[in-house]
Amino acid sequence: MKKIFTYSILAALIAVLFSSCAKERVYSDNSYWLSQERGDVVYSNNSCGVYVVETNYGYTIVQNMDGLRTYEADVMYGNFGGYGTRDFYNHTADIVTRGNVVEYDLTYNEATDAIDYYCPAGTANGLTIRQSATSQGKISRTTAPAKK
Repeated sequence: MKKIFTYSILAALIAVLFSSCAKERVYSDNSYWLSQERGDVVYSNNSCGVYVVETNYGYTIVQNMDGLRTYEADVMYGNFGGYGTRDFYNHTADIVTRGNVVEYDLTYNEATDAIDYYCPAGTANGLTIRQSATSQGKISRTTAPAKK
């Protein structure tokens, strides 16, 4: 009787041990990120932690929050249409990064002025925002009408 009890407890412990040691599978569902707004990084200054993303609606100034480097010409996906801290998907580097949107839907000149404000050393060193062929023809972002 003692042997049966001992073997049954030993078998139960082994079963728990092997069932808890399962390999964790990281499931990356890029379809969520690829359905978000797309933008191209047109300016990046990692010394100040600020980068500029060009979207169909204009330029967005993002403050890097997690220390992961973002470089010019990186393709980003996320919600660039509002203030606040949120996650963005860097498709080029295949990582999710955290950033704080400090300005959004800016024109080229407004984005240049914002970079001068948020990163004074950036444009003083001769760094400029890369201007695309569609930089002057941006779409106005639609907003929901206010309820009365």
